[in-house]
Amino acid sequence: MPAAPRNLSAYALFAALLSAAGLPIYIHAPKFYVDEYGVSLAALGAVLFGLRLIDVVQDPLLGKLSEKLRHKRGVAVAIGAAVMALAMIGLFAVAPPVQPILWFGAMLTLVFSGFSFLTISFYAQGVAKADRMGRVGHLTLARWRETGALLGVCVAAVAPVALGAVMGAPFAGFAVGFCGLALMSVLAMRGEWHSGGTPPASGFGPVLADPIARKLLVIALLNAAPVAVSSTLFLFYVEIALAAPGWEGALLLLFFLSAAGAAPVWGRLAERFDPKPVLLSAMGLGIVAFGGAILLGPGDVLLFALVCVGSGAVLGADLTLLPAMFAARLAKISPSAAEGFGLWAFVSKFTLAFAAVALLPALEGAGLQTGAQDNPPEALRLLVLFYAAVPCVLKLAAIAVLATVRRGDGDEGP
Repeated sequence: MPAAPRNLSAYALFAALLSAAGLPIYIHAPKFYVDEYGVSLAALGAVLFGLRLIDVVQDPLLGKLSEKLRHKRGVAVAIGAAVMALAMIGLFAVAPPVQPILWFGAMLTLVFSGFSFLTISFYAQGVAKADRMGRVGHLTLARWRETGALLGVCVAAVAPVALGAVMGAPFAGFAVGFCGLALMSVLAMRGEWHSGGTPPASGFGPVLADPIARKLLVIALLNAAPVAVSSTLFLFYVEIALAAPGWEGALLLLFFLSAAGAAPVWGRLAERFDPKPVLLSAMGLGIVAFGGAILLGPGDVLLFALVCVGSGAVLGADLTLLPAMFAARLAKISPSAAEGFGLWAFVSKFTLAFAAVALLPALEGAGLQTGAQDNPPEALRLLVLFYAAVPCVLKLAAIAVLATVRRGDGDEGP
């Protein structure tokens, strides 16, 4: 990748901060509270779903708040990052002073609220910046941003596993490291939150009234669901279905490194050939990769590593191309972007909550137990179907909707 123009490296670093507070929390937090405090899977799923119901109201309102504060966005972002970082300390480094499930819910409320506000503000600012960068500005910014995000996910996903080998409190170490990343990210972006040229808020009307924007939101919902399912169940799948405890960290690292390596490649291909056919090709690869996981069983670690490479590469396309298409569309139809990305943030996160509330209680009801020597065969079958088959069905639905988007509707061109 060439030298970073126009401070794009700061966008990559800030994206790494946000990604570290996204998927890794869904990967690590439920299992941490199950293993450390004995909280039930059903209770965790209910809390995660409840938090997403809060987001039904919160995310669009945070989009409005971000617009109102656009002239003081730098200060607002610094406060949001501090709230998120301190809540991460509370989640992983502080023994719950109340019932663990209540503490889990309270800390995640703060983490996700800070995450939502920062994400909305960050992507909205990116729309204004990309518009000043020329015809392929949205794809160029997306390559830097999402590559940084994927590298952040890599570090955050494996940090507790790696720290566990050298210290007795790996998740506390992760939380402290997250605070350091938050400070560095806020400092790197301090000159980027200017409001010059940013138009006033326009509400959700232009976004919801536009048929292409609505389709892209539906695609985001369907396309984020496979990531939500696989992220929620990844650790359980490796430990129980593959009978490979101890391999979680290496496989997670392989998955996210594959995504980080593929993201700039997908971006370059989209700049050359058009985002839609490139994204459709990536989605097809995703179905092939996850379909292979259905056939795996105890001891198939090396074969699952191939699944991680393929599905990770697909994640690189999902996280790079679809947000760039949505941002490009927002630039055409809406003078303001923050409220549009408020809707985007809700759609993306709702899938994670739905996965938790739908899948975790069902697996617990089937008799699935972490750390158990033997799990019921029906529970194992259900785990494999949830982890591998459900994402394939959802990907097919996303492909069907994306196929109806006309060539050029989500492109960079005028």
